[in-house]
Amino acid sequence: MVVLRERITRELLPFVTRPGQYIGGEYNQIVKDWDSTQLKMAFLFPDTYEIGMSFVGMRILYHVVNAQPDFLLERSFAPLVDMEARMREKGIPLFTWESGRAVKDFDVVGFTLQYEMSYSNILNMLDLAGIPLLAKDRVSGPLVVAGGPGAFNPEPVADFFDLFMLGEGEELLPELLAAYEKSKQAGESKHDFLVKAAQIPGVYVPSLYQVTYGEDGVIKEILPLENGPAVVYKRVLPDMDLAMYPDKELVPLTQVVHDRLVLEVMRGCTRGCRFCQAGIIYRPVREKSVDKLIQQADALLESSGYEEMGLMSLSTADYSCVNELISELLDRYSEEGVGVSLPSLRVDAFSVDLAEKVQKVRKSGLTFAPEAGTQRMRNVINKGVTEEHVLTATKAAFSQGWSQIKLYFMIGLPTETKEDLDGIIDLAVKVLQNGKEIAREKGIRKPLKVSVSVSSFVPKSHTPFQWFGQNTLAELKEKQHYLKEQAKQYKNLSLNYHQSEVSFLEAAFSRGDRRLGQVLLKAWEMGCKFDGWTEHFKYQTWIDAFAACGYTPEFFAYREMDKDEVLPWQHLSCGVSQKWLWHEWQKALAEDLTADCRHNPCSGCGVCQKLGVDNDLKGAGR
Repeated sequence: MVVLRERITRELLPFVTRPGQYIGGEYNQIVKDWDSTQLKMAFLFPDTYEIGMSFVGMRILYHVVNAQPDFLLERSFAPLVDMEARMREKGIPLFTWESGRAVKDFDVVGFTLQYEMSYSNILNMLDLAGIPLLAKDRVSGPLVVAGGPGAFNPEPVADFFDLFMLGEGEELLPELLAAYEKSKQAGESKHDFLVKAAQIPGVYVPSLYQVTYGEDGVIKEILPLENGPAVVYKRVLPDMDLAMYPDKELVPLTQVVHDRLVLEVMRGCTRGCRFCQAGIIYRPVREKSVDKLIQQADALLESSGYEEMGLMSLSTADYSCVNELISELLDRYSEEGVGVSLPSLRVDAFSVDLAEKVQKVRKSGLTFAPEAGTQRMRNVINKGVTEEHVLTATKAAFSQGWSQIKLYFMIGLPTETKEDLDGIIDLAVKVLQNGKEIAREKGIRKPLKVSVSVSSFVPKSHTPFQWFGQNTLAELKEKQHYLKEQAKQYKNLSLNYHQSEVSFLEAAFSRGDRRLGQVLLKAWEMGCKFDGWTEHFKYQTWIDAFAACGYTPEFFAYREMDKDEVLPWQHLSCGVSQKWLWHEWQKALAEDLTADCRHNPCSGCGVCQKLGVDNDLKGAGR
């Protein structure tokens, strides 16, 4: 290990850009003694350090595993292309940041599946580590596992993993590691362990399922083997106040994407936006109490020295104690120059009072997500937001001194028309005009800016829109061009959109089955990696890889699925019933709304009944 660390320092770091990403040694890093721990795990994030260090899930699991006396967990990230080239030239394998030890020396190697377009990086990292890519070829060596939102349809990467973990890992991961350690001590084969692991709630072992296909290419049947459960249900924590959370924050040595302390205020969302996978798979809503959050903020600020706290959840303004929490945080820390930041906000949950509190220490731009430009389309997606909400919220922001507003929309949603596209520009112009009026009234000379960000809709598994076929690439490009031309007419209004080819392939993998493992392997062999990065994305190479394997991405991305079709992820469940999702799909087509079950009667999604966990609102009765 010492020799490898010396080689990294001597042969790699002086010859690459941004070597600070690879050296480890961050403040609050945990380095445990290798020989005194029974089981070693390497957590691999399939993107760069600057992105991976912003991932809260890694920080939580880093704390959870290392809190176990007999376990250790170290980190590794995807090296940039110059670092990778140097590593391959010098024959230095992928290593961990804490000890500089080769990843292949660990007992367990775990990835997080956050984004389909990072899957090629997973193969690249395994290859760099010297670990066989295909699970069937790994008779010995580390157990390769994964979790995260992608685990709810892991079929496109099923060939490369021994098992997947569905749901929240604070309890599941230590339980799995303990079972694997026991199996190792007993001298069991990997197969014998996997058969036993499949009985742990939340664990999915793809090799224990047989998938057959019809002549039309549609899945015919998914059969469990060797007593594998017919359906694997996610793990969920009932009380977030009891969940483990770091009391010391890893402080990066270089700038990262979200360089601030993060407080997770709650998990789950029951708003019911029909496009949103996270809003389905993380149900039900479970909040942390203000007292617990203040306790965590105290510990994290003291251990890190950060000057900004980000309040994290799927919809932070929906946290039932948000005003109380922000008031308390600012009362305690504002004199020390510590600010509070909020992520993208729902416009119907934004208030002047909240704006006034957050802006006391420092202002940055605000992002609101109307998602669609017309009320009809917002009803289709069950956004529950009106134009009045948007204008009231943005007026409040402008009146409190914000000069930059970002509006987030999607195009390519089900039933979308030209009028819905026009609505995006119309709404953005109204927001800009209101800002200018307020500026004139207050005598503000600072230039105002409204930025519109437009993404191409990607249908995801476990959502009411999972049956919907994505708009074609030509349709998406035409819509992007139309919006860009319309936005050019207005000064101080800018419009940006994502590369539609990336969204096209993302849709193929988000709705794909395990046949896409062949395509992924071929694409990686042909040089694909960092596919979420514009400068590295090789669209034609991906198309060639599909062709070489005898498939087309159109089959997976564009095809509208039937009600009774066997979906690739049908044997994996977040607790929400397929029957309810189909009913929501029909309601979307009828432009009917479904109320939020936090403040209205149960909508019947089934998650609370199936998993035995209810919505937990700490602000109830306050």
